[in-house]
Amino acid sequence: MPKIYISQKEYERRIELVRKELTKRKLDALYLTSGTSFFYLTGYSYIPTERPAALIIPKKGKITFLGPLLEKDHIPLKTKLIEEIKTYTDYPGEKHPIEHFAQFLKEMKLHNKRIGIDNPAGAAGIWGYKGPSIKDKLPKAKFVLAKDIIENMRLVKTEEEIELIKESAKWANLAHTLLQEYTTAGMWDVEISITASYEASLMMKKALGPEYMPTRYGRFPASAGFRGQVGPMSAIPHAIATNRNIQTGDVLITGATADVGGYSCELERTMIVGEPSAKQKKYFKIMLKAQEAALKAFKPGAKCSDVDKAARKVFIKAGVEEFMRHHTGHGLGLEPHEPPWLDIGDQTVLKPGMVLSCEPGIYIPGFAGFRHSDTVLITEDGAEVITYYPRDLDSLTVE
Repeated sequence: MPKIYISQKEYERRIELVRKELTKRKLDALYLTSGTSFFYLTGYSYIPTERPAALIIPKKGKITFLGPLLEKDHIPLKTKLIEEIKTYTDYPGEKHPIEHFAQFLKEMKLHNKRIGIDNPAGAAGIWGYKGPSIKDKLPKAKFVLAKDIIENMRLVKTEEEIELIKESAKWANLAHTLLQEYTTAGMWDVEISITASYEASLMMKKALGPEYMPTRYGRFPASAGFRGQVGPMSAIPHAIATNRNIQTGDVLITGATADVGGYSCELERTMIVGEPSAKQKKYFKIMLKAQEAALKAFKPGAKCSDVDKAARKVFIKAGVEEFMRHHTGHGLGLEPHEPPWLDIGDQTVLKPGMVLSCEPGIYIPGFAGFRHSDTVLITEDGAEVITYYPRDLDSLTVE
């Protein structure tokens, strides 16, 4: 049976690493406001809203959740690692949540200690945080910015994380196969996406069994689509939608992924409907050559900037530098975009266990865009491309 969740043992290992780092930095606790960090350390995933929440990892003592009452019954269903739950009724409330948080920290005897924190305000919200900072409410405490503790831990993936990302790649491949199979001139891209994602998700659930369920909010089990990158709109890298149907002669940029234990891969392809024109072939070939150059640059010891430079070199030589709109890729894992960045300005050294996208693209306004994206694992002696959908033009031409 394939792996579909991070093990309890792995979560416990992560918490132990945090506590060792707290000792090293002479901190008494770590105060986190990022929901992704909550999930990374405990397996508890929730829907972020305007309501502030925090997770406290003391050097010694119980891991404690501070947050809205509506999460009280949810947490025990998702994790056994959060041992204490302290809640307020709602936001903004008669008493501001940060006032409650200050009181909770006093109860934990942390009000006069050294606390690492990922957000100086001590709270976050999807509409932006409004209210006093935790520092103002606990003047005797010493808050030290320590956002890098979790960020550094997440850079290099463990064997369990890699297994989940590889499993994601299998289902992304299926979803994309269905997407291409159902792509036809005259159809709305949303209709194709819904059908492919629906069928792939049902197959995924059936294959992985009754224990499987999506782990992160807003994610399909398996999904594939175009996100509006149809015809001339394919030249908009982060398009959202288009109001016209697919036509013969269109360039389509696709995307597919799957949620396995909260982790996901990235698979994107450039497809062409009907016989490709000479102009389409030209730009497709340049894009593919740039991706191949970037893929060859992945290896332990190389810098992120080296990979970006390899793709840029191809684009510059081909005279299409003006059509570049973004860097070559980014880290992958719990989030669709996470550090490090395959950018000319990022000097991060690639290490075995890092997982990144490789997606150099070119975008010709009013005509089309051309981008493949693959998920790449840095290994001890090179790199492994985890996604494996065909990349050649013949395979990606829709009849």
